[in-house]
Amino acid sequence: MKSALEIKPDISYKSAGKFEETRFEKIHNEIFKSSAEASVIVAQEIAQLIRSKQEKNKSCVLGLATGSSPIKVYEELVRMHREEGLSFSNVITFNLDEYYPMTKENNQSYHYFMHQHLFNHIDIKPENVNIPDGTVAIDELNQYCIDYEMNIKSAGGLDFQLLGIGRTGHVGFNEPGSHINSGTRIITLDHITRVDASSDFNGIDNVPKRAITMGVSTIMRSKRIVLMAWGQNKADIIKRTIQGDISSEVPATFLQNHPNATFVLDQSAAVELTRFKTPWLVGECIWTQELKSKAIVWLCQKTKQSILKLTDRDYNNNGMSDLLAQEGSAYDLNINMFNVLQHTITGWPGGKPNTDDSHRPERANPAKKRVILFSPHPDDDVISMGGTFSKLIKQGHDVHVVYQTSGNIAVTDDEALKFAEVAKDFIGEAGSGINFKSVIEFLNNKSENQIDSLEVRKLKGLIRRRESYAATRYIGLKDENTHFLDLPFYETGQVKKNPLGPEDIAIVKEIIAKIKPHQVFAAGDLADPHGTHEVCLNAIFAAMKELKPEKYMDDCWLWLYRGAWHEWDIHEIDMAVPLSPSEVLLKRHAILYHQSQKDRVMFQGNDSREFWVRAEDRNKNTAILYDELGLAEYEAIEAFKRFDY
Repeated sequence: MKSALEIKPDISYKSAGKFEETRFEKIHNEIFKSSAEASVIVAQEIAQLIRSKQEKNKSCVLGLATGSSPIKVYEELVRMHREEGLSFSNVITFNLDEYYPMTKENNQSYHYFMHQHLFNHIDIKPENVNIPDGTVAIDELNQYCIDYEMNIKSAGGLDFQLLGIGRTGHVGFNEPGSHINSGTRIITLDHITRVDASSDFNGIDNVPKRAITMGVSTIMRSKRIVLMAWGQNKADIIKRTIQGDISSEVPATFLQNHPNATFVLDQSAAVELTRFKTPWLVGECIWTQELKSKAIVWLCQKTKQSILKLTDRDYNNNGMSDLLAQEGSAYDLNINMFNVLQHTITGWPGGKPNTDDSHRPERANPAKKRVILFSPHPDDDVISMGGTFSKLIKQGHDVHVVYQTSGNIAVTDDEALKFAEVAKDFIGEAGSGINFKSVIEFLNNKSENQIDSLEVRKLKGLIRRRESYAATRYIGLKDENTHFLDLPFYETGQVKKNPLGPEDIAIVKEIIAKIKPHQVFAAGDLADPHGTHEVCLNAIFAAMKELKPEKYMDDCWLWLYRGAWHEWDIHEIDMAVPLSPSEVLLKRHAILYHQSQKDRVMFQGNDSREFWVRAEDRNKNTAILYDELGLAEYEAIEAFKRFDY
């Protein structure tokens, strides 16, 4: 049997992806800059397989996955059907899994998902579509699962299996503990899996506790397997799967024994692999300044020493002998690195006036800057940079906060009902253009998965808006410097958003052109559960690119913040803004003004802490890291990375 590393897929990934065999990796994998680029390549392999089968007058049997990972693959297949004549008339599909119990009509069902994203838009024969039925009676499930297996065998087996991966390491819904010989069956979902799905179901209480899934052995019998993983949230489990031992505790590790499996990853999902995390342990490196910083910070943490205490032996014993030979001595390396980190620290995020700025992260001039703080949701500003926000105002800059979306879907029905009832009792039947009696009736009679009415969405948006005003007033911002864009891509009334469109970009361009900023702060934290941050950031990138010829853009710097889900690693930080204990408390209070997001966070991702707690912990942890590296000790630090657009 060939090892996975010897397999040559039907279509070449190497022209676009990146694979370097190392002694740490046990599964063939390809790394792409973006999930969009990778998805096109995967779709091309599927299309090539379909066409090759058509030429031989044979059926093409595909195993298909759901979730966010394959969506762009399905979009590309639909495009090829419409624009290139790709026919699915010879295709037979078997889906991996389905929640149980679950009706086909429920918009959280995988039956609904597959038809919405693929089957309704191609020429596949309805009788060739096979999706586990979440309505089968419990006493009939065993035979149903046996029949599902037999149908796959009767079709000739799976020619190609598309997979995603869960944070538990599940493929399909084969949760930890699944046996390599397991077949199609009903399974109890892991708590982490249900937490990850909770935002789709408006809370974990609504997530089914069981599912029907193909078994590990069913998947392993596939002739070809492609597993896709996008984003930093998947990085830890990808490392365990590709580099760890085979174990039923991480079912995806069974794929190490498949003769023709490829993992297709974006750069964020690959960051924990040894060749990216610590490449000096793999082989010789090209020592850029960023890689030096990364390596030295890692060495400090591994040896539990501050920068200035590292010795030649520390470098030589930890895979950095070539760096030491290149630089001459540990002393020189340590001093240079200490200075690099020292120069990131500033209490003047807008630049310190009348000061030599050659070793400061921001310019001294102009002394008073026009600043735009973009916030994807109406709380990301104070969560991620509330202390810096306050400093910029106190230091006299013309600060504008710009909320890109209304955030209405993150308001629970109970919260909206409370506000509607208070408003109705206080002002009567109507106010702010909202018929509160109608809103109350709608919410009290709202059916499962029903999209909010326009009035309900307006009310929920107003709740977020008024919370934002309260927080920014507390920070010290004038109301006229608070802007709400309500970008159209977001306003669908449901979790699934529309793609970024020209109208969204035009709205962002307009506010930038109006303010003509010297500084733009934007969310670079792309781990939000439904991709809103990424779309909002792409809107800013596109707008700034189009505006670049304008003279005022020559003086505009773009700073990216994190903090809601992840924080910048120390080696990535270009500006570290220390916070005093009183500034930490001010930031906490500003976040708490967003009451609708405090106790029942609908879209908190894989971090169960409230946003104010996670932000505070991350800021304090960054300060601790700086302190342990031998720099000044602070209560907390907010971190930023400069981006050249």
